[in-house]
Amino acid sequence: MTIEIILSGQSCGATIRGLDLAQPLLPEAVAEIRALWLQHHVLSFPDQRLGDDDLERFSQYFGGFGDDPFIAPIKGRRHIIAVKRRADETSPLFAENWHSDWSFQARPPAGTCLYGITIPPHGGNTEFVNQHMALDAMPDALRQRLEGRMAIHSARGGYAPSGMYGDKDKGRSMDIRSSESARATQLHPIIQRHPETGREGIFGCAGYIIGFADMDEEESLALLRDLIAWQDRPDFRYSHVWQANMLLMWDNRSLLHRATGGYDGYDRLLHRTTIAAWAA
Repeated sequence: MTIEIILSGQSCGATIRGLDLAQPLLPEAVAEIRALWLQHHVLSFPDQRLGDDDLERFSQYFGGFGDDPFIAPIKGRRHIIAVKRRADETSPLFAENWHSDWSFQARPPAGTCLYGITIPPHGGNTEFVNQHMALDAMPDALRQRLEGRMAIHSARGGYAPSGMYGDKDKGRSMDIRSSESARATQLHPIIQRHPETGREGIFGCAGYIIGFADMDEEESLALLRDLIAWQDRPDFRYSHVWQANMLLMWDNRSLLHRATGGYDGYDRLLHRTTIAAWAA
């Protein structure tokens, strides 16, 4: 197996060529991809002609399927959701705030795979911020305020009936299903060690973090504002440019990400799977 690795030159990210992901991969190829994924956090595989079976097979090389709440799977599948937007859609952009996928779960997914099917000619970059880098460069005073803190995560701002994608969200092409269950909360340490590499990083952001345990609301909001102002600095970022027939995989344990617009007047469709939390 000979593969080509092209680094993004930004805070993370690498492009991988030389593999046909429509074919089953040998164990040594899977091991090499995993090592590159852990090193670079975001991998893109351009020029891949993948069906849904191929996408599911590739995802399962890296763990079981994660649970995708609040978004219905595509017809005939249990583990693939469609991230889509019509050319004439005017609803707010989906997933435009920094977040780590489903961080409000007790065991958030290790990774996410996203395959580009219909890609506009411009716009729609997916942006990432490297949370290992953000922690390494963090001023001591801010880090001391975070040490030992448990962040309170919840999906209520997005997926409760009163949330962004709730009862008042009309005309959206994605099959989002709000629920009162989104009001539940889950605690996670704001500073965590990656379960595979052992490297410390920040976990989560205001997309799902609503405060910190054992702090009053005013103190929590002040700390959250200071954290946000630091963790998405431009020098920690990678902006990924999409192509049709490209597969992207990223590590939710190392990164935050967000969607961007700039493609009004064009349809956009991607299929997504999540990779379950890694078990040693």
